Amino acid sequence: MCSVLLLLLLLLLLAARSSDSSADPREDDAGHEFIVVFPENIAYYHPIPPRNSVQITALRDNTVVHLRMHTYRDMTETLSAGQTKEIFVDVRLELRKEVTSNEALIITSTGKITVRTTSLKLNSVQTALVLPTTKLGKEYLIPPVPQIQGTTDQVSLDVTERRPFTLFIVSAKQETKVTIEGVPTREVVLQPQQVLQVLVQQAELRAVKADQPVAVLFGHACAIRHNCTCGLLQTTLSPAKDQKLRFFIPPFLAKNKTLLLISSNESTTIKGFDPDSPLVETNGTAILYRPGLLLPLIPETDFASCYVINRIKGMQNFAVILVHKSFIDGVRIGNIPLENPDWQQLRGTEFVSTPVDLLLDKSVIWHTSHKMAVYFHGKYQAALFGNPAPIISKTADFRGCLLAPEVVHIGEVAAGWRESVKYCRDNDLQLVSLSDGHNVTHIYKEIIQVNNDSVREAWIGMRRSSQTGEWYWLSNDPVNATNWKDGEPGAVNEGQCAIMSLESGEEFGWSDQDCCKAVRPVCYRRPVLFPLG
Repeated sequence: MCSVLLLLLLLLLLAARSSDSSADPREDDAGHEFIVVFPENIAYYHPIPPRNSVQITALRDNTVVHLRMHTYRDMTETLSAGQTKEIFVDVRLELRKEVTSNEALIITSTGKITVRTTSLKLNSVQTALVLPTTKLGKEYLIPPVPQIQGTTDQVSLDVTERRPFTLFIVSAKQETKVTIEGVPTREVVLQPQQVLQVLVQQAELRAVKADQPVAVLFGHACAIRHNCTCGLLQTTLSPAKDQKLRFFIPPFLAKNKTLLLISSNESTTIKGFDPDSPLVETNGTAILYRPGLLLPLIPETDFASCYVINRIKGMQNFAVILVHKSFIDGVRIGNIPLENPDWQQLRGTEFVSTPVDLLLDKSVIWHTSHKMAVYFHGKYQAALFGNPAPIISKTADFRGCLLAPEVVHIGEVAAGWRESVKYCRDNDLQLVSLSDGHNVTHIYKEIIQVNNDSVREAWIGMRRSSQTGEWYWLSNDPVNATNWKDGEPGAVNEGQCAIMSLESGEEFGWSDQDCCKAVRPVCYRRPVLFPLG
């Protein structure tokens, strides 16, 4: 008996440890607080300062965003739903070679926002998706260092382009104990919102573990690209997940000299991209490397239904969309389907991908019924850049990019029409209006799911005007299509309020009834959708 109890206790402890090691599943990439750092950019060895910026997109109206640039400058912006603001940060925020630093940008907001960074110096461009502090993790696997002629083959601490790759570990609000596992293992205590730089000497480091959530970046200040030129190379690492993941590689992203940097709990691997094997399976992470580009691949578990991409003016900008081949017709950009997509099959899989030119400053890419992966990718002269597109929602909806789902609720108490109106409002809902023919069938399906044949009729939000005798919706929507039963509605002096039948075979038909009749209401709240324009 004791041995069984000990075994159960051990299993519980292991489960707790496993669940504590990684971040919660990401439903979106939006949040209320972000900590942002800008690694040093020594592109072309040129002494001019880079143009570092953040692109902030608000999900809701009247979102107040506050930016604190260390001790240098504070600013506040108010954004409407769907609005994006690019803000150039103080050049002094760029990290130098100090081992620890407090040079960070802190962004807080009253409503959810997404954040992407851009670092530009001459024609060296790098972008990165910034995760909110609530989506950070406590464990990260360190990717293997790609072999770059002129950079990793002649490592020297005295020459910028030959310095080792660097990890940037960023603490959030709390003092944080960080363990860098490798040869040797190191432990460091970071103060709140502090940055630690750790040089990565080839395969000596394996993982970053912390007792509080941290952000981890990986890159090089001036990696050789071509013709003896160098540029910033950086990416944001994703928190480790204790499960086997599948990463699909779109052919458009994997051109010549593409390497895959694969990390797992057991080992790291570097392998060349094989178009006949565009799928990587590992219980860690996978990063696509091309000269000038480090791009984290999106695991199938993080596929989503809606993304937003902000283009960079004066450059080539693409979205790369990956979706199951059976669902290509559901992809939308803004309000329209894709125009002349060039779908490419990922060999040996059920998935296809296509690049899409981004012509608008902001593009909302969403799917009407399923999940997909979307990357932002671009080119400026010979420089490459890109990152996973920010997720707005993982829940598909045929009406658009869903921020908050609709609510259909059948009231527990049978009462008169007026009392039912109050009941719905007291629950932050409204008596349902069925004015939109495109939406009605969907609402009927939702009613069936919540009803389970227990209610035979219900109040809806329609009433007859006592002045004109005309029917109107409480929502002030126009009365267009109706669903009156045969012989309904009756004369003006008959029923003044509308009831909907929920009985099988009656097709949700309406009838007019005495408003004092005790009937349960159908309460409703519309879905909240992200602006597509």
